[in-house]
Amino acid sequence: MIYLDSAATSFQKPAAVRYAVCEALETMSSPGRGGYASAMLAADTVLDCRLALADLFCVRRPEQVAFTSSATHGLNIAIRALAGPGDRVVISGYEHNAVWRTLWGLGADIRVAASPLFDRAAAVEAFRRLLPGAKAAVCTQVSNVFGFILPVAEIAALCRAQGVPLIVDASQAAGSVGLDFEKLGCAFAAMPGHKGLLGPQGTGVLLCREENVPPLFFGGTGSVSQEAAMPDFLPDRLEPGTHNVPGIAGLLAGVRWLQRRTCAAVLDHERSLLAAFSDALAGESRIRQFRAADPADQAGVLSVQLDGVDCEQAAALLAERGVAVRAGLHCAPLAHQTAGTLAEGTVRFSFSPFNTRREVLQAADALRDILD
Repeated sequence: MIYLDSAATSFQKPAAVRYAVCEALETMSSPGRGGYASAMLAADTVLDCRLALADLFCVRRPEQVAFTSSATHGLNIAIRALAGPGDRVVISGYEHNAVWRTLWGLGADIRVAASPLFDRAAAVEAFRRLLPGAKAAVCTQVSNVFGFILPVAEIAALCRAQGVPLIVDASQAAGSVGLDFEKLGCAFAAMPGHKGLLGPQGTGVLLCREENVPPLFFGGTGSVSQEAAMPDFLPDRLEPGTHNVPGIAGLLAGVRWLQRRTCAAVLDHERSLLAAFSDALAGESRIRQFRAADPADQAGVLSVQLDGVDCEQAAALLAERGVAVRAGLHCAPLAHQTAGTLAEGTVRFSFSPFNTRREVLQAADALRDILD
């Protein structure tokens, strides 16, 4: 199988991730629940993962790194910490349903800072117009549909000037496109562990600026157990219940692999694969590619549409030829509406550190074969 759906999950992972998960299952219990060897080993592993993530994302203190079950979980914490019913919240035109549905369910006054695809200046201007009077803002760092790298640094500067706290959805960026949490100055940044960070499913990370974040869930933390209220300090305040220790151990292995390889090297590799794939299809008039004119504006994700072939049908035919992709709306109808692809959807090809040039050229051949 040629796996080109890493924007959904990194199915291909370093061998160390698998080994770390298995070792944790055999040697670790729960952190904070005892002083015996297996509990202490689990506590050390969880702390080591916090430290590695804090280093990767330039977070001042490891306590600001909270573990979640997914980016969606983290975004729910962040959004509910900053906004309530009727509050005006400005979001980009490329947000995932993890943002849009959470705000809609909360009853927030959602204002969409829509801008043309791959137009960074227009994205900044759209936020500039809508930010005055907003209670909060949310911006994805990279569109999961089109790979568009939004100008989060410029948008964050606008938010700071207006006194509007910003939530960054780094789901599609973490592990390739860099994020300096301290320099960015955002209130929160959420990301999954199972995409670019190369960890297992069921893991996520929320970077927090402030200590007193309202918890989404309540329960035991292994700390201040005599109190009815949740602890007033991070990360315990946001981590009730038993940690996913095997998942965190696997995430630590993925992050360490990235630290050795570097996120910049991963991004360069994925961009080179995107260029090779796109160039191989450049002469095909029956394929519409959503590719940025400036490669710096796009991460390793490319959406296409095929003349006369439904996107879901195209994905099924590619699967028959051994190519795994995702088609449809990608849980981001707002992004498709912004880009004008809501009616048809797209076929999305997303590349990983483990894909090769040969694989992407074979995928291009399979796409041409479907059209022929």
